[in-house]
Amino acid sequence: MKLSVSEVAKVCGVTVRTLHYYDEIGLLEPSMVQENGYRYYENAQIERLQEILFYRELDFSLKEIAHIFSQPNYNKCEAFEKQKCMLELKRDRLNRLIALLDDNLKGGQCMSVKEFNQTEIEEMKAKFQEEAKARWGDTEAYRESVTRTKHYSKTDWDGIQREAQELYEKFSKLMGINPDSEQVQELVRQWKEHITKHYYQCTDEILAGLGELYVKDERFTENINQAGEGLAEFMSEAIRYYCKKGDG
Repeated sequence: MKLSVSEVAKVCGVTVRTLHYYDEIGLLEPSMVQENGYRYYENAQIERLQEILFYRELDFSLKEIAHIFSQPNYNKCEAFEKQKCMLELKRDRLNRLIALLDDNLKGGQCMSVKEFNQTEIEEMKAKFQEEAKARWGDTEAYRESVTRTKHYSKTDWDGIQREAQELYEKFSKLMGINPDSEQVQELVRQWKEHITKHYYQCTDEILAGLGELYVKDERFTENINQAGEGLAEFMSEAIRYYCKKGDG
């Protein structure tokens, strides 16, 4: 499927200018731009737009969305599960409002206003936002990452993801040896450089914190272990040794 920018705007209910802006900031680039400037979108771009619109439903800023997408541990299915919960709350609220209207149309004298309450939905939105920020933190590293990544193109992201995957695979192949071995420690150094090169200055302190998250946060664990069962624990231990050695 290939759609023009105007067709996408019409189908999704957004403006053409909005799509142009998403392209300008690197959040959603078209699959093809012809010499005359016409933009075209295929299935992958439509799926990404759907994700963006889901996050906008939760009042995430475009910078926050771009940063979330940039994370190696980003899990689309996990995000959709949270969106589903929120939409179910909205549906239940609308059903209560419809029932209230039906009662009034039938001549009822129901003076209830509790059906208008959106506290539960707002609390879920806040929880989702807080959870995302808690994972990456409102730190100098977080702000640096937002600044650096917002201008990355799809080609840039593809290269970064490919580089990360290659490092995961190299770690996976060494899982049979001690994580404090010279070979593994060299990979930890490369992993640290990968983060510094593409996201933010990765100090030993930050790296140590990431290493802990790899095993304490199941979302990190699940993502990393896609390259090999037990890889997250192996990388965490290797990072712990690397940072301990640096302290010494």
